[in-house]
Amino acid sequence: MYTLFTDTDCDITPEIAKRYGYKLISMPYTIHGKEVHPYVDFDVFDYKTFYDELRKGVIPTTSALSPVEYINYFEPEFAKGNDILYVHFSAAMSATFNSLRLAMEELSEKYPDRKLTLIDTKGISLGSYALCMDIGELYINGASIEEIQKFANERIDKTAFYFYADDLKFFGKSGRVSGLAALFGNIIGVKPIIFIDHDGKMKAKDKGRGRIQTLRKLLQYVIELQEDIKKHRVVIAHTDALDIAEEFGDMMKKQFGEDLKIEYEVVNPTAGSHCGPNAMGVTFNAKHR
Repeated sequence: MYTLFTDTDCDITPEIAKRYGYKLISMPYTIHGKEVHPYVDFDVFDYKTFYDELRKGVIPTTSALSPVEYINYFEPEFAKGNDILYVHFSAAMSATFNSLRLAMEELSEKYPDRKLTLIDTKGISLGSYALCMDIGELYINGASIEEIQKFANERIDKTAFYFYADDLKFFGKSGRVSGLAALFGNIIGVKPIIFIDHDGKMKAKDKGRGRIQTLRKLLQYVIELQEDIKKHRVVIAHTDALDIAEEFGDMMKKQFGEDLKIEYEVVNPTAGSHCGPNAMGVTFNAKHR
């Protein structure tokens, strides 16, 4: 037997986790000097209040879990005799995976017969969400770890993730986007278009001036890259910008047909700390990232 894990950086809520049998690892952020663990320190993400704080100029920070925290998540399952499959956000985005490695070194000595299998979605937020949802479907239908690994290996590089941020300062503070300074410098009023590459790293792709131009550029990337878009999950996520998300969804339906199925969801607070409010992104099946 094995137990399925994911983390809150993949936009999986307790409700979704329960539906698919996921154990949920909470990735913390700090705001107003207080460390907060999503769905541990609160039950429902009050995203409007959170993103309103960011609009007022508050810039949260994020931090890695400690090895002890990972041990506390995993050891109960190993003690039951269960192996673990952990579907996680991009290892290229956080030092938390160093803590995970240290935790597993300790646990492997104590539980030599138990196995932890990792699936790196090479994404975060909605890009990881789409993969987690598909993997969850496989899990509840009895798929083995090997079958899920095979599926993930085929899907990850074909799951494209493009988004724009409304304000450069949040990514500027986090330093997590390669090429951002070179592409934009200190230009005021532009909206960076960012994608996640095949290594799971965020990179600046383009820029737009104003909402309409930026949405049109995003749509063009979808048109150029998509492959059998209607046969796979399409997700649009936002940081308290549902009106913009739905506007982009309408643009996609006009392009690909009204029967295009789109899921809308909210970016988790830990990832949202880096992109800021009024951001919007789309994930879809593509020829490549």
